[in-house]
Amino acid sequence: MFSATDRLPADLTSFVGREAELAGLAGLLPAGRLVTVTGPGGVGKTRLALRAAAAAASRFADGVRLVEVGAVQDPLLLGHAVLEALRLTDSTARPPTDVLVEQLADRELLIVLDGCEHLVEPCAELVATLLRAAPGLRVLATSRETLRVPGEHRMPIAPLPVTAPDGTPAEAVRLFADRAVAVLPGFELTDRNLAEVTRLCRRLDGIPLAVELAAGRLRALSVEQIALRLNDRFRLLTGGDRATPERHQTLRTTIGWSHELCTPKERLTWARLSVFAGSFDLESAEYVCVGEGLAADELLDLIGELIGKSVLLREDGELGVRYRLLDTLREYGAQWLRATGEEYRLRCRHRDWYLGVASWGEIEWFGPRQQETAERTRLAHPNLRTALEFCLAEPGEEQLALLLAGTLWFYWVGSGHLGEGRHWLDRALALAPEPTEARAKALWVTGYMATLQGDLTRARPALAECHRQALETGDDRALAYAVHRQGCAALIGDELGRATRLFEDALWHYDAIGELNSNVVMAMFELGVAYLFQGETASGMRWLERVRETCEEHGEQWAYAYGLYAMAFSSWTGGELRTARAHARECVRLNHLFRDLLGVVLALDMLAVLETEGPAPDLYEARVLQGAAHRIWRAVGKPFFGSTSFNGPYRTCEERTGEGLTEQEFAEAFALGAALDLDQAAARVLGRESVETPRNGPSPAAERPRGSVPTAGQRE
Repeated sequence: MFSATDRLPADLTSFVGREAELAGLAGLLPAGRLVTVTGPGGVGKTRLALRAAAAAASRFADGVRLVEVGAVQDPLLLGHAVLEALRLTDSTARPPTDVLVEQLADRELLIVLDGCEHLVEPCAELVATLLRAAPGLRVLATSRETLRVPGEHRMPIAPLPVTAPDGTPAEAVRLFADRAVAVLPGFELTDRNLAEVTRLCRRLDGIPLAVELAAGRLRALSVEQIALRLNDRFRLLTGGDRATPERHQTLRTTIGWSHELCTPKERLTWARLSVFAGSFDLESAEYVCVGEGLAADELLDLIGELIGKSVLLREDGELGVRYRLLDTLREYGAQWLRATGEEYRLRCRHRDWYLGVASWGEIEWFGPRQQETAERTRLAHPNLRTALEFCLAEPGEEQLALLLAGTLWFYWVGSGHLGEGRHWLDRALALAPEPTEARAKALWVTGYMATLQGDLTRARPALAECHRQALETGDDRALAYAVHRQGCAALIGDELGRATRLFEDALWHYDAIGELNSNVVMAMFELGVAYLFQGETASGMRWLERVRETCEEHGEQWAYAYGLYAMAFSSWTGGELRTARAHARECVRLNHLFRDLLGVVLALDMLAVLETEGPAPDLYEARVLQGAAHRIWRAVGKPFFGSTSFNGPYRTCEERTGEGLTEQEFAEAFALGAALDLDQAAARVLGRESVETPRNGPSPAAERPRGSVPTAGQRE
């Protein structure tokens, strides 16, 4: 589902120059469906595109989003990366491109695709498909080459000019002076240094990254010394590859010179940090990089030096400081890492750290830090992908791929990444057929996710294999999970008696092995639901009370939200409408925080039927909520999993609204609800103070006050 609450990253340094290019992009963006900013590495494509996108944001009702394509190596994950960047949650087994086509069809949105050169063809195919399907979509891409999509407007950008036509200092010199102040407070252009700065910037061809790297040396060298050392470096390379464009040689030379001026330990740190994709924090850098020549107490200072030399970027966020290498500098560092012979060892360290991140997340998921865990895992997502890809590509690492993909079940399920989770698990299961503990876990996680998608044809065989393997190998933990998830498959298949027996059996196994986590609490919830669907309210509520007590004791919120849905169902069937509504609203609130669509949509359908009850029923509002739920079900999978039991509230609501509304009202209210995105639907039932609302305001459907049925004239 679409969320319009994100922001573009804030500028970390001042933006210098590029007025003509910004004006050109401002003229192209309203009409041009696809604009590609092209140029060599280090020329400033990303900064320019983000600046132009921020300036154009007010023209797009649904805002602007940044997709960092450079952090994606597998072309099959490009669509998933776009979904994640747009905060579009989809839990179905559909290809991500199909989901994007559906979700963006009626949106007015600008997407910035940054760093497309290594995935030009996949990017071109995706962009062409989306532009055909979404007339309100605009794409601003950055790449070292064009995408060659029909209708593409190319905006080539050159390095910054060094002098203006009248001979006065131009943008490259201004950039050098601006960055120099950050390194050497009090620096200013004077009659004494202007000529030398100008010559230096001209020698650097005005390439912004090269200028910034040179300015970063002012802490130790004067402008004259920097120029002399650079000139020596260029003279050494005049016999280089003549086929390489001069500007590419200039940047490569400047990066190489900057690299040479680093201390040996700074160079080693630069190379080792190149294994990270996207951003990383200090703890991850310490684990991966320390050792074999780097001491733990040195790393922070080394990172600080690399920031001061414009090699590393610092990013401040709610969860602390993170760091990032520009793609061009990461590529250079990776070349040096390969040359040192350390690449395999460092990638293993990287894999081990992110396996630890996943394992820590799985443990912390059952406790009061669930939401923080979800956010930390989201920030680690690009590096988790890199670790998974390494495990799948490196012979002998398949079992670790199974373990990592299976351990991340809490993220795949709790944060709406079922499709990507199954992508990794299916690949790992195909490569590692041996009956190991890691495979058993991967099988039950696959079966669980397929069940949530309503894909029982995949779920049942996976769970049956896990069950069989657990019995053969004596794996009691895998047996408990297999039985539990087989109960889920029976529940959505309306085999309520069988589901009840399986859940009770699973809970016995969990108790026998001392297992207690969110999965176990979900088994309690599911057993309670199975009893409620069979009319055994007292038995169901006993288990739901255990859910409440366990979650309160451990600070668990995700499974508790599902328990609230079941409590709302019980209160509804018992005629306790106010209690039912309170439980369902809290279920929406909690699941919205986790972006768990299944929990949200179940509660929305419950709130819809509650609108048809009581002394002042609002049938129109009930039908609006059904429309909103229908849209979310499209992103979840088969509505109500195809279960008649789960479908009960919806069916009752549909019958009542169909009888009480005119045909026009019935259709109109449903369409109003179907126009709401996830945030708007949540805001409608919770109030805008309870959720993040879209930056550019809610849709007209979200503006209608609850409880006010419009007149026929107002509806027209």
